[in-house]
Amino acid sequence: MYVWFEALMNYITVLGYPEHADFKEFWPAQVHVIGKDILRFHAANWPGILFALGLPLPKLLFGHGFITANGKKMSKTLGNVVHPKEIVEKYSADVFRYFILRHIPSFEDGNFTWELLETAYNNELANELGNAVQRTAAMITQYQGGVIGIIPPSEHDTAGYREAIGKCHFDRALDEVWEQVRGLNQYIDEQKPWEIAKAKETEHLQEILAYQASCLVEIAELLEPFMPQTAVKIRGVFEKGVVQPLSGTLFPKQVDKSSSPTVI
Repeated sequence: MYVWFEALMNYITVLGYPEHADFKEFWPAQVHVIGKDILRFHAANWPGILFALGLPLPKLLFGHGFITANGKKMSKTLGNVVHPKEIVEKYSADVFRYFILRHIPSFEDGNFTWELLETAYNNELANELGNAVQRTAAMITQYQGGVIGIIPPSEHDTAGYREAIGKCHFDRALDEVWEQVRGLNQYIDEQKPWEIAKAKETEHLQEILAYQASCLVEIAELLEPFMPQTAVKIRGVFEKGVVQPLSGTLFPKQVDKSSSPTVI
C-alpha cells in the first residue's frame, strides 16, 4: 500500500500540497525522471491519483534504463558496484555526466567499465575537445598576441540538438555537439592557420582564428546542460575577445588503468 499509493503522494506533499506557495510554483513538474523498473507506478498509478485529485500531470515522464558493470547487473553479492563518488574523485563530475549521458543510451540499458570511461576521456574529451581549445588558444596567443577581435556569431544549425534534448535523447544531443567538435578539428587541419601565419596573410588568419573561437564558444553553450564547469572554462578563455589561458590543460591525459570498481 505504501509503495502503490502513499509513497507517490510525496511528490506533492513535499511541496506543501495543497495550499503552500512551493506547490503552486513548482507543480506540475516539468520532467519526471525514473528508472524503468518503476514505470508502472509512475505511468499508471500516479496519473490516476492525480486525475482523481483534479491535478495536472507532470509535463514529461522520462524512464531510463539500467547501468551494468562489465556487462553484469551491479550487485553487492557480486562485488561489482561502482560508486559515483569514485569516478568523480578520479576524473570530475563533468566527465561523469558526459560518459553517463553520451555513452549510456537514454532509453536503454548501458554498460560501464573503467576502460570504456578512460577511452572516452582520452579520445573524445582530451584529444578532440581539449585539443581544439588548446590549439586555438595557443595560435591566437602566438600569432595575434592573444587578441581575438570580433567573434562572429555562430551559424551552425542546432535544431537537432534542441529536439534531442526536448525528447530526453541526451546521448543524441551530445552526438550533435561532437559533430561540431570534430568538424572544428577538421577545419583547423584543412585551413592550416600556421601556414597562413607564415605567409603573413594577417586578415585571413584573423578571420580563421575568430571563427575557431566562435565555434568553441558555441560548443561551450551547448555543453552547459551536461558539463557546466567545462562550459565555464571554455567561455572564459575566448568570450571576452582576448585569450585568457587556462592554468594547465582542460582534460589532462589519464594513463592509469589500475582502477577497479569499489566493492559496496
